[in-house]
Amino acid sequence: MNLAYQHLLNPGFSPYSRVWVYQSSRLLSLSEAFDAEDQIRAFTKAWVSHSDDVQAEGHLFFGRFVVLIADETHIKVSGCSTDSSVRFIKKLGETFKVDFFDRQNLAFVKGDHIEIVPLPQVKYALQHQILTPETLYFNNLVLNKAELESDWIIPVKNSWLAKKTGIAV
Repeated sequence: MNLAYQHLLNPGFSPYSRVWVYQSSRLLSLSEAFDAEDQIRAFTKAWVSHSDDVQAEGHLFFGRFVVLIADETHIKVSGCSTDSSVRFIKKLGETFKVDFFDRQNLAFVKGDHIEIVPLPQVKYALQHQILTPETLYFNNLVLNKAELESDWIIPVKNSWLAKKTGIAV
């Protein structure tokens, strides 16, 4: 599975640009993905904070992850503009009948596809070698562009899951 995505990020954005990652409850079909990408681009192009344009970009990665990035070098993303992005993601979810807000379902790379494992089952999956400390995990808790580039797709052993599950890695 090709996990390259960094080259798609705007190199002109600050490494401290804020990032929000929303994971879909299912893989979007190809036609849904094209439609979602169009909607994401339209939203980020029109995104404002106190009537000022937010320097933003958005992506749909791997047919499952909506990533919004706001470079706050000039304009800060305020509560109202953050609320508008949440409303947009909710609407996107309604359009495609998916849930972008279930943080209990975690994504892992298994072979050539992405597997979803509910958080309460991760420890079991590690104990029974379904997942290993080397399994790549989508750490959707990244906060900025620098973290997105280096810490989004990481081995389980390098994530908060290692401590949470108590598995020796």
